Amino acid sequence: MLSSAQLKAARALLGIDQSHLAAAAGVSLPTIQRMEASDGIVRAQVDSLVKVLGALERLGVEVLGPEQMSSARGRGVRLRDD
Repeated sequence: MLSSAQLKAARALLGIDQSHLAAAAGVSLPTIQRMEASDGIVRAQVDSLVKVLGALERLGVEVLGPEQMSSARGRGVRLRDD
C-alpha cells in the first residue's frame, strides 16, 4: 500500500516532478495527479500502482509499509544507499 503523502515525499527526495515520475513509470500525468490527490491510501488501478512503485524503486526510493523495519513505526520513504 502507498499513501499519497509517501508518493509526494518520494518525489521530493528524488527532486522530480509529477511528469518525470509519470514518464519513468509509463503512466499518464493525470494518473500521478489522481494518486497524489487521494485522501490517505492511493486509489489506483493495480497495474498503475505496480508501475509507479517499480519506477520509484528504480529511481532509488524505498517505500516503507507500516510494519517494515525502521527506527519508528508507521509509513515512510527513504533513499536507498546503493
